[in-house]
Amino acid sequence: MVLIRNSMEEKEENKYSIIVPTYNERLNIALIVYLIFKHLQNVNFEVIVVDDGSPDGTQEIVKQLQQVYGEDRILLRPRPKKLGLGTAYMHGLKHATGNFVVIMDADLSHHVSEKCFEFRKQRETGASIVTGTRYVKGGGVHGWNLMRKLTSRGANVLAQTLLWPGVSDLTGSFRLYQKSVLEDVISSCVSKGYVFQMEMIVRASRKGYHIEEVPITFVDRVYGSSKLGGLEIVEYLKGLVYLLKSGCGEHFILPVSELSLDMSNTVLETYRVVLDTISDQCRTVYA
Repeated sequence: MVLIRNSMEEKEENKYSIIVPTYNERLNIALIVYLIFKHLQNVNFEVIVVDDGSPDGTQEIVKQLQQVYGEDRILLRPRPKKLGLGTAYMHGLKHATGNFVVIMDADLSHHVSEKCFEFRKQRETGASIVTGTRYVKGGGVHGWNLMRKLTSRGANVLAQTLLWPGVSDLTGSFRLYQKSVLEDVISSCVSKGYVFQMEMIVRASRKGYHIEEVPITFVDRVYGSSKLGGLEIVEYLKGLVYLLKSGCGEHFILPVSELSLDMSNTVLETYRVVLDTISDQCRTVYA
């Protein structure tokens, strides 16, 4: 396992605010915090838990963690109810004291040790954003069935085709931002749900920020149930239409003036064609 061994000067210079949105993550939050402290022990960081009123006792677990690690290292910044992933990041950003902001899921779907590679990539390249990707050599997904893999891959291929964002994984939530860059990008975003990740990276690309990628392995959650369902997929497709409408799809074949938010059916049909194409390729490979 590769760990970043910062000098004391580097440790004092950079501080990382790790924003972890939660909803019903009582079974995961203690382990993810433990892993953060284990693998990032040579890094100056704080963990900001933004909990959306979880009824399962997530906040009580976080308060216990504060007694172990300190309230200056574990910040609990709750909200009264579910208000969306995008606004959770905005809420956490208000309380961030680091010059870098890290975003990640609480469901153990990411290997915390891979954050080290993002930190190193940023130092080596001076990138404004370093994002994890499942779709380059060294990256991948474990624990998903074929249909879920096709759905995820199809969603990314569709967005790549329409938006040309310059990155291979638009929907990932394993990223490192310079704080000033995140503040600039997030102020122009309007999405609230899972499409928020896509909007942030697309807008950052359009603003000309330096974006680097590192391969990551995504693992399906161990405890709890996934919060991604049919509604989120519909919102994703609507989000694509919105980004095209707002001018992010500068390479799209249709003029922006001809787009409307009623184009969801057209985008959905395109998505179906993309999935069929990928399915045919899979059948050819595994035949």
